[in-house]
Amino acid sequence: MTTIILASLLASAVAFAPAPQTGRTSALSAEKSPALPFLPFPENLKGYVGDDAAFDPFRFSDFVPVDFLREAELKHGRICMLAYVGFVAPDIGFHIYPFPEAYEGLTSVTAHDALVEQGGMGQIFLWISIAETISLVAVMQMLAGSGRAPGDFGFDPLNFMKDKTDEEKKEMQMREIANGRLAMMAFSGVITQAVLTQGPFPYV
Repeated sequence: MTTIILASLLASAVAFAPAPQTGRTSALSAEKSPALPFLPFPENLKGYVGDDAAFDPFRFSDFVPVDFLREAELKHGRICMLAYVGFVAPDIGFHIYPFPEAYEGLTSVTAHDALVEQGGMGQIFLWISIAETISLVAVMQMLAGSGRAPGDFGFDPLNFMKDKTDEEKKEMQMREIANGRLAMMAFSGVITQAVLTQGPFPYV
């Protein structure tokens, strides 16, 4: 009888004993994102340019192919680098020559509505749509395993990548990504400021 009572007490004690912390310990010791040390390292970013920062707080790389994400980032960065220069240039005095009379007195902000009425914006939309359709084919082939690197259209007229080592190429690619990210923020800011102030460059 005594043995039965002791066995039942021991079983009760074991039931209320703290659970092993193995899982918690391994989770705490898992590799962390250098950019956000309180979050785990996004594993799918490994092997891509910029993976040393591992900045993906919303974990897009967990459910969207990283090749697609990088393609989109490079495309928007390149567009915004051109867009910032193109938006600011007319407001600081750069114009095409001969300058169309219909464009006289327009600023970068007021040009949008004027060119919609004139028909210029429709042409821009048409040509960009054609370019997007062509690039979509390359993206689909890349996602199907063609081996094409994200954003690589073989366009390097100034031979920036010629005779470069792999490390130098990686550095150049990181520079493009960094400048593209800055341009996306800058273009968003300059558009907002220009519309709010309706003034000339620098829109203050």
